[in-house]
Amino acid sequence: MENNAETPTFVTPQGRRIAYRLTDGAGPTVVFLGGFKSDMGGTKAVFLEKWARDSGRAFLRFDYSGHGESSAAFTDGSIGDWFEDACAALGMIAGPLVLVGSSMGGWISLLVARQMPERIAGLVTIAAAPDFTEDSMWAGFSDAQREELETAGQVALPSEYGDPYIITKRLITEGRDRLVLRDPLPLPFPVRFLQGTADADVDMSVALRLLDHATGPDMRLTLVDGADHRFSDDSCLDLIVASVTDVLERAMG
Repeated sequence: MENNAETPTFVTPQGRRIAYRLTDGAGPTVVFLGGFKSDMGGTKAVFLEKWARDSGRAFLRFDYSGHGESSAAFTDGSIGDWFEDACAALGMIAGPLVLVGSSMGGWISLLVARQMPERIAGLVTIAAAPDFTEDSMWAGFSDAQREELETAGQVALPSEYGDPYIITKRLITEGRDRLVLRDPLPLPFPVRFLQGTADADVDMSVALRLLDHATGPDMRLTLVDGADHRFSDDSCLDLIVASVTDVLERAMG
């Protein structure tokens, strides 16, 4: 993560201080929504920002509360909190938006699209992880882990990206109010779902379920053979840009 004391911030209606980077340019504004315990200094976010700057496109990246340079502890957060952070960040922008949601950011972007479809010109997801707190975490917990979550209020899960993930009871229970794969999910704009076949964190079946569940006039799923969850090698980054460009062109007629 870039360490820059001059990173601008704003305060959400809920009182959380959110760090962000906004690049001026032509609309629709492209907005990157990052993943669980990631930050806006990640490879995909920075790559997209450079592409946006080079092409004169407005672009926003930001850190959810408890992530990166934003305020609050990660373990205090929940899907609903991070959705509220995203809505507050989007409130800084006038005009239409193209959302690019990575992993958990895919879930957040679907929540945003459901909340304010009139503002969304297009959507690109990268290894989207909708409903993962319920369908992946809770469903995968052993009886002992579920009991620990109930009694201790949290459970630690190993992570290949560094320190263990501390999963709180609130993350699981609050997530149940934010599920998107149980009710109709209209996406009335161009949508591109991107998914790697070697993703060890989000199975291909999730992408197929999302494509089958959502409804819209222009939805496509691209599977990339051998790509992992990071989806950050040169060919994957180029595919993300191509997908964003495609959505922009279609949105703008």
